[in-house]
Amino acid sequence: MDRRVYSPPIFLEDKCCSVFNEYRIFAIMTTFIVNIDNKKTEKAIKAVLDAFGLDYDVKRDDDIANRPLNKSEQVIYDRLKKSAEEIRLYKEGKIELQDANEFLNEL
Repeated sequence: MDRRVYSPPIFLEDKCCSVFNEYRIFAIMTTFIVNIDNKKTEKAIKAVLDAFGLDYDVKRDDDIANRPLNKSEQVIYDRLKKSAEEIRLYKEGKIELQDANEFLNEL
């Protein structure tokens, strides 16, 4: 079985050479991508990572407003746009909206 462990460098006459023993070192890295939408949560997550002594990298997505909407986001956007249009028409007196009691009776 060929397993080796890296030992610290040995310095001889201003030269550095590495010595391998009986075992190998395997470096395994796991990557977590966390989408955080508020500063308070971001600060808490950073504190936890710092407490565990873990390295992390913060990347901000500044182009999120410029990307195209996905299907579910487009549905929500269309519904909000329609609702805003209905409110505008109601304020102008062009349409009548259903009151809450009528709406609940329909359910």
